[in-house]
Amino acid sequence: MSVKSVIDAKLKLAFRPEALDVQDESHQHEGHSGWRPGGETHFRVYIVSSVFEGKSRVEIHRMINEVLVDELAGPVHALAIHASASGET
Repeated sequence: MSVKSVIDAKLKLAFRPEALDVQDESHQHEGHSGWRPGGETHFRVYIVSSVFEGKSRVEIHRMINEVLVDELAGPVHALAIHASASGET
């Protein structure tokens, strides 16, 4: 299973998002720190979930990082998070 697929599955299970888009941006970081041949090192996540209602941006990022702790300790070098609660823009 690809790292992207694992991230997608874990976020869906943890947050039951109304919207989720996981993008592998590794190709944009070739030659930079943390990049490896084959990619799957740099990701951007767009997620909307009612679970985030009433939470600060820091709290939401901590929640996501906690769910992805194994990936962040291993293959993922960078994770950009764009998260919001349902009904927010």
